[in-house]
Amino acid sequence: MATTATSFSVLSLDEAGTTDDDGRARVRLRGDLDIGAFGASAVRQPKAGERLIGEHDELGPGSDRHEELYVIVKGGATFTIDGADVDAPQGTVVFVRDPASKRSAVATEDGTTVLAVGGRRGEAFRPTPGEVIAPFFPLYNEKDYEGALAACHAMLDEYPGNALGLYNVACMESMLGRGDDALVNLGAAIDAWPQFKENAAADDDFASLREDPRFQSLVG
Repeated sequence: MATTATSFSVLSLDEAGTTDDDGRARVRLRGDLDIGAFGASAVRQPKAGERLIGEHDELGPGSDRHEELYVIVKGGATFTIDGADVDAPQGTVVFVRDPASKRSAVATEDGTTVLAVGGRRGEAFRPTPGEVIAPFFPLYNEKDYEGALAACHAMLDEYPGNALGLYNVACMESMLGRGDDALVNLGAAIDAWPQFKENAAADDDFASLREDPRFQSLVG
């Protein structure tokens, strides 16, 4: 059967990706390759002894209860999963079945690269809330608060009542001078994810509301 160039894509994990402030390169494979059936990404850490995967679980408001498969394609890493250390040299596959499990990893060799594949058991894949809301962040950094607010609402269209979306809606409404609306949405975000109390208490986006008794009641 003939194959055309449009039927497949090729990408180099050694060259692709966007470098974070901490030096890691993140390769958003699902978006870059237009993968629709499953979630996939990669992280490249140039320095041994540095963070490869930050500690997290798959239960938070940016997550969607994914199982996750990690493959060390280059270098090596030490995973910590629910307090247990797992040595993972090149070629090792680590599968974290329980979305509630805390997991993290540190590179043990320079240039370590890990491929991550995830999805929700028994269900068709859908992008996580954290991925859907990703367009918010560059707009926020550019101080396009109306555009950032629209990105939050687009995420909430897919995940109604999601705490991450509601929290960032509240932030943008505060920055746009819509204090009453900001407080309503902040209250809904905290109801859905109480940990946002601590975020809000220290968040400069709410500086204009800091002395409002309603804000103090929400974060107190």
